[in-house]
Amino acid sequence: MEGKAKLPMGIENFMEMRTGGFYYVDKTGLIKTLLENLGKVNLFTRPRRFGKTLNMSMLRYFFEAGSDIQPFDNATIFDGLEISGEKELCEEYMGKFPVISIT
Repeated sequence: MEGKAKLPMGIENFMEMRTGGFYYVDKTGLIKTLLENLGKVNLFTRPRRFGKTLNMSMLRYFFEAGSDIQPFDNATIFDGLEISGEKELCEEYMGKFPVISIT
């Protein structure tokens, strides 16, 4: 069974998902969509167990600057994902903002 990705049962942390060998459906296109359609407020309404917390964690890791929760460069966990192909957006926004995360 070596080499097979694990099912992410109960995983809500983007870094844990990306570094722990779990299956991950790439939703990083959401970052580009949000940046291209800026609004004062963005409301994410989805049914239970639809990935809202994981997506918020993904946004946190993308935007957050200088955090003690990041053992390595933000870009590393986004390698190979859709957003990594958006070089200009990554250079302008990745790791540049303070982020407050309340759960």
